[in-house]
Amino acid sequence: LLAAPFYILAGEIMNRGGITDRLIKLTIVLVGRIKGGTAYANVMSSIVFAGISGTAIADTAALGKVFIHGMEKEGYRKEFAAAVTVASALIGPIIPPSVIMLIYAAVANISVIQLFIAGVLPGIILAFACALVIAWKGRSENFPISQIKVARREVPGLARDGILVVSIPLFIVVGTLSGAFTPSEAGGVAVIYAIFLGLFVFRNLDLKGLVEAFTNSVRMTASLFLIIACASIASYVLVISGTSSALISVGSMFRGSPEAFMVSVIVFVILIGFFIESGVLVLVFAPLLIPIANSLGINPYHFAMVFLLAGNLSLITPPVGIVLFVACRIGNIKVGTLFREVLPFFLAELAVVFLIAYFPGISLWLIRLVGLQ
Repeated sequence: LLAAPFYILAGEIMNRGGITDRLIKLTIVLVGRIKGGTAYANVMSSIVFAGISGTAIADTAALGKVFIHGMEKEGYRKEFAAAVTVASALIGPIIPPSVIMLIYAAVANISVIQLFIAGVLPGIILAFACALVIAWKGRSENFPISQIKVARREVPGLARDGILVVSIPLFIVVGTLSGAFTPSEAGGVAVIYAIFLGLFVFRNLDLKGLVEAFTNSVRMTASLFLIIACASIASYVLVISGTSSALISVGSMFRGSPEAFMVSVIVFVILIGFFIESGVLVLVFAPLLIPIANSLGINPYHFAMVFLLAGNLSLITPPVGIVLFVACRIGNIKVGTLFREVLPFFLAELAVVFLIAYFPGISLWLIRLVGLQ
């Protein structure tokens, strides 16, 4: 958990260092000249920004301010623009580095670097699912071609900036995997690298921005650890009340059928997620369900990805879907109106959860490829 504040701070520094605008311009260069290009650029930006922020809230706050109003000006419905932003923000907690993965790894006592690697393919599939929904919606709505103009002379600089930004998550994963440093040390190095880029490469970061980044990070970290403290108490109460024993007894019903157990976990997590935020889900319910999954022979990293993907959906479902509320505030949209627009994306991402659940190789292939299993 010591690494979490570093990743939060690195994301804040990069955001204030002008990287968001550069990312958006780069994605517009890549996909902006096709119909619905700005919507696809929104999703693509979330993939890259996920490697900076590690949280869905930061993704929504940073990209939403640009894309929701920007897409509306281009002719998209404001509600659809917000829905794309909200749905693609769920890539943030899955593509490494991820704050929620750090919490899960600490709770489950598993390798955070293996969990990071396990999230790469599911995160890309989530993005593909969002793109499919955009394409489907585009059949009935006349999506425009992006009107954002990028001068040809800017393209090499934007490509360089993109490489520098993408190198952050690669640096963290490769460095930790090689044993050069621990995840916590990688977070510290990421902060130094982010400051270097902001001050000397992008030159958009000043002392005021740096102070704001540190202040925001302290607030977010304090909120995170307060949630952890309260959830730990709730988890302890559930254990001493016998709830964990009751769940283990229920889990024995699934012996010989791990698939049925996985389906029940997905349904349970999604239903509870309507009322509890994803971080609390991990802290309170993961410790109760992990022993059952282990007893059924389910790979711990496979179970982790299914649990996290299902828990992620709580971020976009009312009445406590915090990402939904952030987008509503940015776009001045009613929650019910936005959720109706988000629903096709929700169903597509739910299908991805079941896909990952039934095909363990999707989340485990990269781990095995690098020889960690």
